[in-house]
Amino acid sequence: MKVVETSLPGVLILEPRVFGDDRGFFYESFNARTFAELTGLDVNFVQDNHSKSARNVLRGLHYQIQQSQGKLVRVIAGEVFDVVVDMRKSSPTFGKSEAVILSGENKRQLWIPAGFAHGFLVTSDSAEFLYKTTDYWAPEHERCLLWNDPVLDINWPLQDAPLLSGKDQLGKPLADAEVFA
Repeated sequence: MKVVETSLPGVLILEPRVFGDDRGFFYESFNARTFAELTGLDVNFVQDNHSKSARNVLRGLHYQIQQSQGKLVRVIAGEVFDVVVDMRKSSPTFGKSEAVILSGENKRQLWIPAGFAHGFLVTSDSAEFLYKTTDYWAPEHERCLLWNDPVLDINWPLQDAPLLSGKDQLGKPLADAEVFA
């Protein structure tokens, strides 16, 4: 596995070694020992989630202000434009974002530490998205950052208005959002 640093310290792109031939492919999607050796992180994943979304669905930007979650995310079918925003007020990259294309084809994974908001836009006909989390979902602590806050300056590759949940339509701009210390 290859680890690629991003512009946001701690946010990492993981590129697995894929073994393929005319029968198909094989790769190890997660190995705790390898993950720890390559990232220096000793994480304990407690929950796996799987979502399927249609083209132009935008989910996010979500985070939990308490029981903050680290996430290891990947796409197994289709493609998404995946976005992470630093929500740590004391960080030199506070309010900055990083965008990565994740797809079933490129098999990249993204490690998102606690303290970041996360969301994605489906850019293929549909996408299946998997993520491992370091803490349990706690709806009472979940917050939503406004996906199109001009301060964030995220260049979402939209062709039409995105399909949003009611919760995501009510996201708060960074100036009004609860943030981490």
